[in-house]
Amino acid sequence: MKSIDHKLGFLNALPLTLVLGVSFLMPLLVIAGFSVMPQKVFSLLHLPDFSSFAVILKQGYYKSLLWSLGMAAAATVILFVICWPLAYGMAKVFGRFSLVLTIAVVMTLFVSENIRLFGWSLTLMKGGLFEGHMRAWFGVGFDGLLYNVPIIIFGLVYVYFPFMLFPLAQGISMVPDDARQAATDLGATRLQVLRHIDLPLAAPGIMVGSLLTFVLAAGAAAESKILGGQAVIVIADDVETAFTFGQNWPLGAALSLILILIIGAIAVYGISKVDLDAIMGRKGR
Repeated sequence: MKSIDHKLGFLNALPLTLVLGVSFLMPLLVIAGFSVMPQKVFSLLHLPDFSSFAVILKQGYYKSLLWSLGMAAAATVILFVICWPLAYGMAKVFGRFSLVLTIAVVMTLFVSENIRLFGWSLTLMKGGLFEGHMRAWFGVGFDGLLYNVPIIIFGLVYVYFPFMLFPLAQGISMVPDDARQAATDLGATRLQVLRHIDLPLAAPGIMVGSLLTFVLAAGAAAESKILGGQAVIVIADDVETAFTFGQNWPLGAALSLILILIIGAIAVYGISKVDLDAIMGRKGR
């Protein structure tokens, strides 16, 4: 019976596997192929050439990669600190009010990311909503809060807030109240309960939220363009420029491939540490 079930499972999964292979793997293979083509060609019918990777090192494109990864890491840490108490409240304290918070957060996703960022731009720019009111009410003016690295990180935190909050709430909900209560009865402080009970048992949710946030933030470009005024160039900007204005597909493909490999390695490592069955509620079934 088991062999029949395995065969049926394989046959049922085959159509989806083919779709994923064509829609997901094929584009990656094309990107990998273009990354080893000579500079500024638009065909794969050439001998392999690794000049694009040399250009990345010589012309400093790796700096944009480091900026992207660094700001993504900073946004992930900040989001974890911000979202942990709110996620704890949603999972353990707020009860039915958690549904209201969930709807409120999800509704922000119904509005385009660019529109929301332009709203912040109009709010924080010189002469904008914030600075204009400060000058009118208190006679205090300043140059505005845009076009710097902190405001780009703020944009990343603002946009990807839900992607950290909900996995964290799911992870915290998996922590048994009995374990926390037992630790308290044995004399553990709140900090000790957090370190030895909450964080280890909520680790799957923490890992999923951190991966989602980091992966999305590392490939983001709108925050740098709209709020940062390209005060720093991120990797997504370089990829877009290479494929469009630069008309250098091999360079764009090489930049994309490096980012994909780094993000993929981090994601695979993180997922290997996560018990997905526990998160999906399938443990013990």
